[in-house]
Formats: sequence, C-alpha cells, structure tokens
Amino acid sequence: MGRPIASLSLDLDNKWSYMKNNGAEGWEGYPSYLDIFVPYILELLRELNLKLTFFIVGQDAAVELNQKYIRMIADAGHEIANHSFKHETFLHLYTREELEDEIEKSHAIIKSVSGQEPKGFRGPGFTWNETLLEVLEEKGYIYDSSTFPTIIGPLARMYYFKTSNLTEEQKKERKELFGKFSDGFMKLKPYFWKLKNKRKLLEMPVTTMPLFRVPIHLTYLVYLSGFSKQLMFFYLKCAVYLCKLTRTPLNFLIHPTDLLGGDMITGMEFFPGMNVPSHTKSAIFKKVIKIFAKHFTLVTMEEHAAEISKKAQII
Repeated sequence: MGRPIASLSLDLDNKWSYMKNNGAEGWEGYPSYLDIFVPYILELLRELNLKLTFFIVGQDAAVELNQKYIRMIADAGHEIANHSFKHETFLHLYTREELEDEIEKSHAIIKSVSGQEPKGFRGPGFTWNETLLEVLEEKGYIYDSSTFPTIIGPLARMYYFKTSNLTEEQKKERKELFGKFSDGFMKLKPYFWKLKNKRKLLEMPVTTMPLFRVPIHLTYLVYLSGFSKQLMFFYLKCAVYLCKLTRTPLNFLIHPTDLLGGDMITGMEFFPGMNVPSHTKSAIFKKVIKIFAKHFTLVTMEEHAAEISKKAQII
C-alpha cells in the first residue's frame, strides 16, 4: 500500500450497556437498538463503499433477536471482533480464570452467530492488563486495541461519574475508566507487547492527536461540532496533518451514538449529544470519511494488522 493506512472500527455498544454504565434501571432486560442501528449503518457504509471492524459484545450475540443483525454485518463483508461478553469496564480487576471465561464465552458465541472467528479485541472503556493480553495471545488473537493514549481520560471519567446514577461501589469499580493521566504518554503508533515465554501480541492504540494527545474519535468530533462545525473540521484537519507528519497510522473509532440521535431511538436522553438529529451526525461522518479518504487508504483493523506484521517481518 502506497499511502498511509487508516483503519476504521465501531464499538457496537448496545442500549443496555449505556444504561448499565449510567446506573439506569431496566438494563437487565437487555433492551436493544440493533434492529434500528445495524440496517442504518450498513446502508450508510454501502453508500460510502466502506468496510469497518465491528467490535461485538458477546451478550448481544447470545440474544436471539439480535443474531439476525450481527449476521447482517458479517454478510456485508465487515470484520467481526470481540468486545467482551458482559461489557464491564473493569476487566483489569478480573482474575485470570474470569478473563479466560469472559474471552472464551464471547469468542464462541460471536463466532457461532457471525460465522467469523474474531481475531481482534477491545476492552470496554479501554480496560486491559497484561494477563488479558496473555489470554488473548493464547487464544490466537492477532491484535488488541484496548489502549487509548490521551491525557484527558480522568476528566472524561469525572464528567461521567457526575452525570451518572452509579453507586459509590460502582464508581470504585470504574475508577480507571478511560484510563489514567499517565496513559497519555503510552505509545501512539502500533507496537508489539512482549509477553511471557517470548510471545508477543500486536497493540493498535486508538489514535489521539499526535503531540497533543487529545481525542479525535467520532464521539469527540460530534461533541466539538456542537460548538462550531468549522472548529471541528479545522481540529480534524490538524490531526490528519500531524498523523501524516509523524507517520502515525490512524486507528479511528466510532460508536452507535455518534450516528444515532433521539429522533431514532428513545430512552437514551441521559447520553450527551442525543439531541443532535441523526441526519446531522451522519452528514458529519460522511465529511470526516471524505477527508480521511483524501489522505489514507481506508481498511479494516485486521487488514491493518496484517500490513503491520508484514512490515515487521521484513524489518
């Protein structure tokens, strides 16, 4: 590939997971918007001739009503990856046995429903530890994407706690949600974790703006657009310029709430930005992709990982 690479991924966090993380009642019934969102995003991606990596939550794949929509994603040619089974943002507190069960349970049901064997993993809320990485490598995963090198993680966590209905115990469990300030100094370019017994696993960090380490994922861009769309696009173009200048491959993250507004789904009023209409969010997404397409070759994360591993072998 001649041009720089940008891999695109979407964390398919469902309605119940947002409710659970906000401390809202009723999440135990696993309410879903996949019947609305999946056809919507697939049509949008067909229009853009774009392939993504979808990180699927195992609990959603285990619900029969959702399985049709997960198969639709795979049948459309998108990569299917693992986003844990229970979507709990404190995997780093799990024991090894709990991590093995979590990964195996989600891996098996996602593979069964989608027909694809996941090769990539992302921890909910960017949670990870070395034991998790070892479990993934032993399971045959080729990459992890659970790190988020930004300096504003603690600020995002403070805002999240302030606006949620979580108990003090739940907040304690999530005390490292969105990472620590020191995470902002982690590597931004893809690299290999050195694990026990000389094993290794490719890490593909969610990209933040080089040098400044502030977020550039779609959630943040939509947030900035609420102040000024001109400011948001200037911000994005600066990020693109710095990625190219520093030769930082782009790993761009999307969430369903970046494209869905309150005009399409209900019961999510607690989440920021749901007052922005879906058509406005989709228009922003299309313009963002247009900017990326001018500068990068757009691929799935598995394709990106294969290219990185190929170059590493040559070196």
